[in-house]
Amino acid sequence: MNAGSHLFQSQPNIARRSERVTFWLFRGATYLVLCCGLGIFGTIFFKGAGTVFKAEAPFINTTFLTAAPESLYVFEFEGKKHEMGDQEFRAFKQQHPAVEKVKTESYVYSAGGIFPCIVGTVLLVVGSMSIALVLGVCAAVYLNEYARDGMFIRFIRLAILNLAGVPSIVFGLFGFGMFVIFFGWNVSLLAGWFTLAFMVLPVVITASEESLKAVPKGFREGSLALGATKWQTIRKNVLPYALPGILTSSILGIARVAGETAPIMFTAAYVVRDKLPWEVARAGDFFFQGVMALPYHIYVVSSKIPQNEYTERVQYGTAFVFLLVVALIATSSIVLRNHLRGRYKW
Repeated sequence: MNAGSHLFQSQPNIARRSERVTFWLFRGATYLVLCCGLGIFGTIFFKGAGTVFKAEAPFINTTFLTAAPESLYVFEFEGKKHEMGDQEFRAFKQQHPAVEKVKTESYVYSAGGIFPCIVGTVLLVVGSMSIALVLGVCAAVYLNEYARDGMFIRFIRLAILNLAGVPSIVFGLFGFGMFVIFFGWNVSLLAGWFTLAFMVLPVVITASEESLKAVPKGFREGSLALGATKWQTIRKNVLPYALPGILTSSILGIARVAGETAPIMFTAAYVVRDKLPWEVARAGDFFFQGVMALPYHIYVVSSKIPQNEYTERVQYGTAFVFLLVVALIATSSIVLRNHLRGRYKW
């Protein structure tokens, strides 16, 4: 034994060295993933902020956030370079007829704003998550509280887990065939809601069922012992305490629903729509109309039109706003979850 070493001091050996190497490999992989994520989000925030914010008052590009997408017209007139959207360019031509003879370059979707896309995304997320939470919680309550464990129930749970791994494009084709064609809903909000809801339903059911299992059995037994019915026990003594976990599933669902492009491409999204969703002749028409959406707009601007410096500005600005919208909706769910967690703490 070397001088200064202790009897119970751990001695270096091959197993300890390999464990330390493994630890640093896992740690390095974690840091690499974090760096890649920071690089992606940092690029979006850095380039997107230049589109959304301005150096002069009011410091926010209100046109980008409140207007509809337009084509951009770039031309030189009287020694000055002009960049104008559709409406501004038409008004300018009326005031200056000589512009008709000037060479003008046009860039589609490179002017105006993305307000219809923001509205459509919020409507799709809120509507689909409302449907998914209602159906998912009902299914979770049945599986955990009413159903007897057997081969059939195990098969259902296995099917739910398998559905969670189905690609989103498959759900999009399913929604197109079922809701758009068979039910005759056409490309509409209603078709998009149910398609996205079915896509996120496995996550909601699984997380809700785990939340119900986490509620102590004593809550149920005490309620039943006092003469409450099964449903009264679930409604008063189980669901309130499982709500924080259920809302956690909604947060996970929001992140997936908001970012999907393939399902809404077949069922709900339009490339361009002149009117906002509430601008309809009858109230019922609100549910049977398509909408613009941020992920589909990013897809179109990034891959379906010629790329240039103007489209790049719109791409990163749209992605920046999209991340903010998703973060805002998710933050609202987190705040509500924390409020309920503090209220129903056991």
